[in-house]
Amino acid sequence: MSRNGTELTGGLYGFGIPFLVVLTVLVFIHELGHYLVARRNGVRVEVFSVGFGPELFGWTDKAQTHWKFSIIPLGGYVKMFGDANAASQPSGEVATMTEEERAVAFPYKSLGARSAIVAGGPIANFLFAIVLLAGLFSTVGQPFTPAVVGQVSPDSAAEAAGFKPRDRIVEIDGTAIERFEELQRIVAMRPDERLSIVVVRDDQKIALEATPTRVETTDNFGNLQVLGRLGISRSGADYVRHDPLTAIWYASRETFALTVGTLEAVGQMIVGKRSSDELGGPIRIAQMSGQVAESGLVPLIWFSAVLSINLGLINLFPIPMLDGGHLLFYGIEAVLGRPLGARAQEFGFRIGLALVVSLFLFVTWKDLVRIEVFDFVKSLVT
Repeated sequence: MSRNGTELTGGLYGFGIPFLVVLTVLVFIHELGHYLVARRNGVRVEVFSVGFGPELFGWTDKAQTHWKFSIIPLGGYVKMFGDANAASQPSGEVATMTEEERAVAFPYKSLGARSAIVAGGPIANFLFAIVLLAGLFSTVGQPFTPAVVGQVSPDSAAEAAGFKPRDRIVEIDGTAIERFEELQRIVAMRPDERLSIVVVRDDQKIALEATPTRVETTDNFGNLQVLGRLGISRSGADYVRHDPLTAIWYASRETFALTVGTLEAVGQMIVGKRSSDELGGPIRIAQMSGQVAESGLVPLIWFSAVLSINLGLINLFPIPMLDGGHLLFYGIEAVLGRPLGARAQEFGFRIGLALVVSLFLFVTWKDLVRIEVFDFVKSLVT
């Protein structure tokens, strides 16, 4: 068998199990958010599914919710009483429901209750990320390197801007900086953009202007990335272990920063400043899951937190079929004072489905090209 074939078939086993474990946990947390808020608002939940397609196994609890694991582990859903399907389109039986049935039906709940139920899934993912990071920060510790310049590379953007060793960076474009890691994140996302940076040198604040150099690099997973570089190194590295409350605070800040960074990257892809090659689909995520798992439990927890944030964020995009699409419809309902018509909603869901399927096919195609599947298939027939 060729080298590509060996890597491909071996990789399916090597990264498949970590990927399924991580994805199952994150999907369960997401759907649990919907479920708990729905039950809190008196909605009967008929089905709680991790995965799609035929059922592998399941059970029905006392509240008449059928919990199940399905054969396609790439998502999940909760189906509530009064919904026709997992996309929460109203059932045709809604109009003929009794008063008792309306009391536990999702479509008859207030606009606020329906919005809270839909938002519950993404919020659960953000909270789960905070819990994971807070656990790490209170046990292993948080990367907490002072934002002090160690060395300045010759002919770099930092040297041109006037940076000196032992400068302490305190602010970038009005954002306070405490850690070198925060500086790295901001600079990496802003190649070729002029930054206003404030440093403390000999107990005096000095304002500098720097434009990070645009650099194309390959990460530890073999993925091409476009990053900004100033050309400075840190003065040292350290980890700080926090008490539980402080850990939650810093985990919340980290979650917010990762969310903002993701949105910035998406925005740069839309306007053409960043290549879509950085997008990854299920195959790429699975591959990264296996590689991170081989590095140990701590990197895997970090990776799971980042994925949880991305899952929550993606679901908030205003695309019909996603949670954000439902919230968009509810926003329109709040403005109009009535729900959108059935035809308008159906049209919106079809557009949303087309967008989601197109994006899925696009990223999957790029994943297959990246791992040279087509070259492997070609080698089998030539």
